[in-house]
Amino acid sequence: MPPAAPPAWLKAAPALFLLLWSSGFVVLKVGLAYADPLTFLALRYACVVLILAPFLLVLRPPPPARARAWIHLAVVGLLLQAGYFCFTYLSLKQGMSAGGLALITSLQPILIGLLAPAIAREQVDARRWAGLALGVAGAALVIVAKASIDVLAPLGLLFGVSALLCITGGTLYEKRFGAQTHPVTSNLVQYTVGLAVTAPLAYWLEPMHIEWTGALLGSLAYLVVGNSLVAITLLLTMIRHGEASRVSALFFLVPPCTAVIALVILREPIPALAWPGMALAALGILLVTRKTSGAPK
Repeated sequence: MPPAAPPAWLKAAPALFLLLWSSGFVVLKVGLAYADPLTFLALRYACVVLILAPFLLVLRPPPPARARAWIHLAVVGLLLQAGYFCFTYLSLKQGMSAGGLALITSLQPILIGLLAPAIAREQVDARRWAGLALGVAGAALVIVAKASIDVLAPLGLLFGVSALLCITGGTLYEKRFGAQTHPVTSNLVQYTVGLAVTAPLAYWLEPMHIEWTGALLGSLAYLVVGNSLVAITLLLTMIRHGEASRVSALFFLVPPCTAVIALVILREPIPALAWPGMALAALGILLVTRKTSGAPK
């Protein structure tokens, strides 16, 4: 069966994804002031499942054509929702600085470029390798300018590397095995898997403290709708209809975009060194995502 044509709105997906994903870090910083990390993550997933369940009953979307697709959905949920986010929060809890963790996870496009030919069956040419290198350099400049890199916490470093491997594995697995599935079905399966993992971890590892404030509720609402429902759907759709290395390169722009959003919302200043880093990251994205002459559109 030929692959489904990409939807018309897909052209706007990269910009919207970057806005939602980058602002999510700023909004998360607000929410974590009032709740334990894994407890907050489990609460976020529980809200998503409660929102999606009625839509499943009302819309009754067609199930995946193949039974094996259910397994693929669950694996992606395990890698992205459970693995990546749990390890991210645990890394921060174990003493890894936000800058150190960002530097580790910004290596994802490089891993994608290395593994994509074997796993996702796509080639990464020299121009895109140059773009990936510029993206890493730009992201590193922004991170170093914004925070001191502290990787002295061994367990925090281990969790950070695990987060990197999970999001890389989830991206490649979705590209290799992901099938066209109704977004309500795919999201419900993946967030149910995420909730099944994070809720027990929160119970075992944390006092599950939550302070119910307006700031917490606002942060939770934004993360549930903007990140868990819209941004993840955009990411998985872009992966299905594009090359994994191109899509993953968008993550180079997350640290610069987050810095700008934090400047506007939290009044966090942007050091002078960060501006050339943003320019390098943008140039890297341009090289990675630009279509070569004669390439299919």
